[in-house]
Amino acid sequence: MHDWLVDRAGAERVLEEILALFPDAVLYTLIDRLPAADATRLPRRATVTSWLQKLPGVERYFTRCLPLMPMAVQQFDLSGHDLVISSSHCVAKGVLVPPEALHLCYCHSPMRYAWDMQHEYLRTEHLDRGPKSWLARRMFHRLRAWDAYTANGVDHFAANSEFVRRRILKAYRREAVVIHPPVEVAPPSAPGGERQGYVTVGRLMGYKNTALMVEAFRRLPQRQLTVVGGGPQLQALRRSAPSNVRFTGPLPEAQKQVRLQGARAFVFAAVEDFGIAPVEALAAGTPVIAFGRGGALDYLRHGDNAWLYAAPTPEALAEAILASESAWPADVHERCRRSAERFGAGRFRAEFAAWVDARWDAWCEAGAR
Repeated sequence: MHDWLVDRAGAERVLEEILALFPDAVLYTLIDRLPAADATRLPRRATVTSWLQKLPGVERYFTRCLPLMPMAVQQFDLSGHDLVISSSHCVAKGVLVPPEALHLCYCHSPMRYAWDMQHEYLRTEHLDRGPKSWLARRMFHRLRAWDAYTANGVDHFAANSEFVRRRILKAYRREAVVIHPPVEVAPPSAPGGERQGYVTVGRLMGYKNTALMVEAFRRLPQRQLTVVGGGPQLQALRRSAPSNVRFTGPLPEAQKQVRLQGARAFVFAAVEDFGIAPVEALAAGTPVIAFGRGGALDYLRHGDNAWLYAAPTPEALAEAILASESAWPADVHERCRRSAERFGAGRFRAEFAAWVDARWDAWCEAGAR
C-alpha cells in the first residue's frame, strides 16, 4: 500500500525496491498517474487504485484531495492478503487490515504538515491567517486524530531516519527500527575542471525553504546558485531571484549529475525526514551546507562532509557559505563519496528483507501457539 503515484520522489524510489523484493505482491495506491518515463521503473504488477483515480486531471490537484484521502484509503478490500506492507508518508498506513494479516509500515514520516510542521506549512502556504487558516487548522486537527488512531492498526514500524523514529515515538508512542532509504549512488566521473558555484536540487515547495536560499545568495552577489527542480513555487521564485541565482527546472539524471559534480557545495535548507538529494551530492564528491536539523544528521558531519548552520535564516546560511570556503579538508571530495557508499540499493534490500522475515517468523510462531 503506497499513498499515491504522481511523480518519482524519494518515497517512490523506496517503493521500487520493496516491489523488487516481493514480485507477486499486489500494489494498492490512491492515485496512479505516474508519467510514462517514471512508470517504467516500477516492476509491472497488478495495481488497484481508489475512486480518486477517476477524477479528471487529479494529478494536478491531488493535494487538495487530502480531506478525502482517509475515507478513500479505507475502502480497499485486503481480505485476501496475509501480509500488508505500507509505504506511508500520508494515509497509507491507515488502510484496514484483516486481523489474521501482519501489517508492517515503512514510515517516511508521520504527516509532517499535520504534526510538528503544521505552523511552518500554514505560513509557507499563506494559510496562517483569515478564514482559510481556520478551515485548514480544523482539517489538520481531524487528520491528527485519525492519523494517531490508525497507528493502532500497524503491527511494526520502520523509520527512514533517527529523526523520523523520534517523530513516530512522539506522534504514535510506538518504537520503530531505522532502515535508511536506498539512494542511487552514481559512480564518480573523471575529474573535470575546477568546481564553481553552488547547487541545490529538489521540488520547489514551501517547506523546502528555497526562498531562504535565494535570499542568502542575494547577500552574496559574487557567488552563483543553480536551482535544479520544478514545483509550484518555480515561477514566483524565478521572478523574485537576483541575477546570481539560476533556475534550470527539472533536468534528466545525467544533466543533474553534471551540476552536482561541478559545484563547490550543495546547499540545503529544509528540515527533511531523510534527504536523498544531499546523499546524491555526497556521492558526486560534493560537500553539503545544511541547516543542522532533521534526518540529514544521520549522515552529515560538520567540518568533514558538511558545514551545518544553526538558525533557519538567510543570514546564517550566507555566513556558513563564507565560513566553509576556507575550511574544507583537503580530501573533502573523497570523504563525501565514502560517506555516501553505505546507502546503496543492495544494502536497503538486505536490511528490509531481514526486517520483514524476522517479523513474519515471529507472527507465524505466535499464531501457531
